[in-house]
Amino acid sequence: MRARQSPQAKARGPREPERERDVLDKAKGIMADSREVMNIRQASQYLGVSPDTLYKYVGEQKIPAFKLGNRWRFKKSKLDQWMEEKSTQMEPGMKAKPKAAMKAAGSE
Repeated sequence: MRARQSPQAKARGPREPERERDVLDKAKGIMADSREVMNIRQASQYLGVSPDTLYKYVGEQKIPAFKLGNRWRFKKSKLDQWMEEKSTQMEPGMKAKPKAAMKAAGSE
């Protein structure tokens, strides 16, 4: 059984719940994406790694993180900076990989 509409609601016309939901979902997405401080789950999704891998990196102090109470937190700006630094660094052993790839492709 449907609830009765108030006279004011009848005057406004039918509601558009789908449109309202779309707007709310979009706003929630924007808010979630703009969080500066993330928990393990959010940071792992942002970085594209599992939470277990992220815990491993934290334990090895490979990634910038801090504890808030007993929970690990990650600042988005620090993660972005860390990724930028890592993407521009040449790790030891990286020189051998392009040669191996070239050999595999047959062009030396």
